[in-house]
Amino acid sequence: MALPEYKQKLLKDSVSADALKFGTFTLKSKRVSPYFFNAGLFHKAKLVRSISTAYAQTLKAHGESDPSFQWDVLFGPAYKGIPLAAVTVDKLADLDDAKFGEKSYSFNRKEAKDHGEGGNIVGASLKGQKVVIIDDVITAGTAIREAIEIIKKEGGELVGIIVAFDRQEKTPTPTDDDGKPGPSAIGQVRKQYGIPVLAILTLDDIVAYLRGLGSEDDLKRLDEYRARYKASD
Repeated sequence: MALPEYKQKLLKDSVSADALKFGTFTLKSKRVSPYFFNAGLFHKAKLVRSISTAYAQTLKAHGESDPSFQWDVLFGPAYKGIPLAAVTVDKLADLDDAKFGEKSYSFNRKEAKDHGEGGNIVGASLKGQKVVIIDDVITAGTAIREAIEIIKKEGGELVGIIVAFDRQEKTPTPTDDDGKPGPSAIGQVRKQYGIPVLAILTLDDIVAYLRGLGSEDDLKRLDEYRARYKASD
């Protein structure tokens, strides 16, 4: 099945911006990866447009496939999640103002403000609201769990998470090279909290994209890496 147009555009833009690179990269986990994805490089206007459209289309598509998926506030954890929340809400209103025009966003301060309005939440209040967390990736899940605690403390209800990329690989373990599938960080969060965790792009999407380009060498290395570190969920 062909990738949706917004995914193809994001992949193309990611490569042109060097946000998606192919080669040899040593990750924090010490794994040697044949690719690297860095959403932090999406700082030019045309790239912001591309990634915000992809976030918005992914949220919209999931809501259409699952009508029970309802939300009020898009929460961007400091710091990377802050601009993502703002630009995605704006793009959603462009896609369907009647449906998304009243949606809000908010984010947290790293340190609570002790003057003025006080508190550590900027933007929409989370109290009594259905909240979706937006971020770039879930690596170990630590940052996402911190955001979940903030939402809970503020009286919000977490109903979903959306990230830019899912590596679809098992979390590192002492027997990392045993060749057996294990749970991914996203899979663990999804199971623990019983909520949808959406990803715009996955490793499978990159493989499909490279197949379309006929990039045999990169494709072979990605297939080998995926087979070695594939996740069970």
